[in-house]
Amino acid sequence: MSVQGPESPARSVVGATRATDGGTTVDARDSRPERRPLLWLAWVVLVLLVAQVVAFVLRSDRLELSVVGEYLFAEPILDGLVTTVVLTAVATVLGTALGALVCLARLSSLAPVRYLATAWIAVFRSVPPLVQLLFWFNLAYLVPVLSIGIPFGPSFGEWSANDVITPYTAAVVGLSLYNSPYSAEIIRSGLSAVPRGQLEAASSLGLPGRDTFFRIRLPQATRIILPPMGSQVISLLKGTSLVSVIAMTDLLGAAREVYTRTFEVVPLLIVAIVWYIVLVAALTAGQSWLERRFSRGY
Repeated sequence: MSVQGPESPARSVVGATRATDGGTTVDARDSRPERRPLLWLAWVVLVLLVAQVVAFVLRSDRLELSVVGEYLFAEPILDGLVTTVVLTAVATVLGTALGALVCLARLSSLAPVRYLATAWIAVFRSVPPLVQLLFWFNLAYLVPVLSIGIPFGPSFGEWSANDVITPYTAAVVGLSLYNSPYSAEIIRSGLSAVPRGQLEAASSLGLPGRDTFFRIRLPQATRIILPPMGSQVISLLKGTSLVSVIAMTDLLGAAREVYTRTFEVVPLLIVAIVWYIVLVAALTAGQSWLERRFSRGY
């Protein structure tokens, strides 16, 4: 018979039984840890796998680790890294702001506004990011001249689409629009998860709608929004690698430009992989810190 110790809930304890007047009981003084051979077998397999990977990395000449170290902090790679970080930050801010507006429209009581937001989410969530980048980069073919003015009336300004839609502009527009429907649904799920009873209690106390939203609903929704929103930002970071197809030099584009000249494809791809891992690790650490901060009191 086995019991579970109060100080070590993860370990099973086997004790000796003693006879009493009422029957048999377990004496904790005679307990001993339960043998777990599968646990030790799992550790052995894991150590062997890690050792095999390390041996492959150290013994393989085709990885060319010296070349990886040479280009890891090279100026073209660092320039592409900065472009990737800036593009991720801009697309995250614009996509989240646009997603928040779409979310409010989706929750609106006005049917036309609600239908428009639903159509926005359906369209931009259905189109792959690569297709959006290519479409916005070639927008000049569809609309040669961009103008601002009154619909079916005079325009106040006109610009050539070829001058406005640069690779950077197409990347920001495409990634922001791709990010907006996911951000809208994440924000909507967080706002909808707040119990309605708290909102009704705030209304019964005479709290204005603005204070109810910013002091009661939004703080609780933020705790729910952060995990999926952090994953979406990480996905957006990795999605920036697609902008290299529209002649924009991000991290992957910089690595590709270098290995096109030197023909050292695998080492330069490893350089890009290392930097992507570093960026994702930094974002994950920041997300964990924010989650702990907003989870205080829960």
